[in-house]
Amino acid sequence: MKIALIAHDKKKNEIIELAKTYKEVLEKHELYATGTTGTLIMGETGLPIHRMKSGPLGGDQQIGAMLANGELHLIIFLRDPLTAQPHEPDVSALLRLCDVQSIPLATNATSATIMLEALKNKVYFS
Repeated sequence: MKIALIAHDKKKNEIIELAKTYKEVLEKHELYATGTTGTLIMGETGLPIHRMKSGPLGGDQQIGAMLANGELHLIIFLRDPLTAQPHEPDVSALLRLCDVQSIPLATNATSATIMLEALKNKVYFS
């Protein structure tokens, strides 16, 4: 399964903690991430991650292109709903593509935990 990991700045620590907690689950899958998020997760976990550009520099659009081409199966995108994002149109497009392609999308740590537990227990969704 190909999984994308994305997090706004104020959510980076949360996604790192998720990756550490579920390292044994994530290492069985092919991982993609936007630039800084991928670098931080790799540094903390040693997980191999295909890194895209930083979100504001086009990383969200790169992930979106993969979604549009049917190349991703799960997105974990920990969003900061209380901070305005300069690339909000790209974020909205990414969320819309998940809906169009029927790709599971976790936008907070609780929904991400549920999805990662499903993977851990071999309950796959597609």
